Amino acid sequence: MARQRKQVREKGKLKLSSYFKKIEDGANVALIINLGVRVAFPKRLKGMSGKVVGSRGRFKLVEIKDGNKLKTFIIHPVHLKKL
Repeated sequence: MARQRKQVREKGKLKLSSYFKKIEDGANVALIINLGVRVAFPKRLKGMSGKVVGSRGRFKLVEIKDGNKLKTFIIHPVHLKKL
């Protein structure tokens, strides 16, 4: 499977539609780090999936199973992709 990459002109570019996208509570999401926006959660979570359980302002509360524990992270929707 070929790896999909951004074109050179799009690298680091942030689409406003992805910044303001709406994700409902209860949706299953994957964490995809967008490096165009500052990130404050651990890089080891990259690619993991979880469930949106609520929101705090524009940010979403995402429950992710880390090992045997269920942890809640506060993440901006620009880093989330619906499954």
